[in-house]
Amino acid sequence: MKDKTGRQLTTVEIADKGLNRIFSIWVELEVFLLRLVGLLPSHLVRRFFYRIYGLRIGKGSAIHMNAVLYFPPNILIGNDTIIGEKAVLDGRDKLIIGNHVDIASEVMIYNAEHDINDENFKAVNAPVVIEDYVFIGPRVIILPGVTIKKGAVVAAGAVVTKDVDEFKIVGGVPAKEIGERQNKNPNYKLGRAAWFR
Repeated sequence: MKDKTGRQLTTVEIADKGLNRIFSIWVELEVFLLRLVGLLPSHLVRRFFYRIYGLRIGKGSAIHMNAVLYFPPNILIGNDTIIGEKAVLDGRDKLIIGNHVDIASEVMIYNAEHDINDENFKAVNAPVVIEDYVFIGPRVIILPGVTIKKGAVVAAGAVVTKDVDEFKIVGGVPAKEIGERQNKNPNYKLGRAAWFR
């Protein structure tokens, strides 16, 4: 048996590839089941099942319907955080989302990507951290290795490829600084999420 590069594999490597394939199928099944959970119109029920799968989600936080979760045990969400519909939360590396974070609909947060310069197109992972009181607008894409610091704002449709400093407002592709948030001492609470979303 040969690998995808044409190199002959040893018996141990073949067994290892077989185990990896079984694990991949299990992970794909888990992602599918979590997508089904995301269709349930109840925050309470979704949160219950997400926690069973290892997601750590704080008091008063909610994930709206149709979310896609990859490997929930690596995802930590603080208190009073709301994540909008159709969000993608990637747990293939650490994903840490703080307290009082408002993430709009269809936001995609990835912490794994392919190295386009590697001859085998290998996967590379890096953690993503989103600190307290951050607001992320609709359809934002956040790429691996990014930290978005306290109070920052990411404008709708931005692609965040590097760290965002405290209270900065960024937008565009790739995201660049376009302003600064005036309130440097936020202490608001987001309140309850809509019941049937």
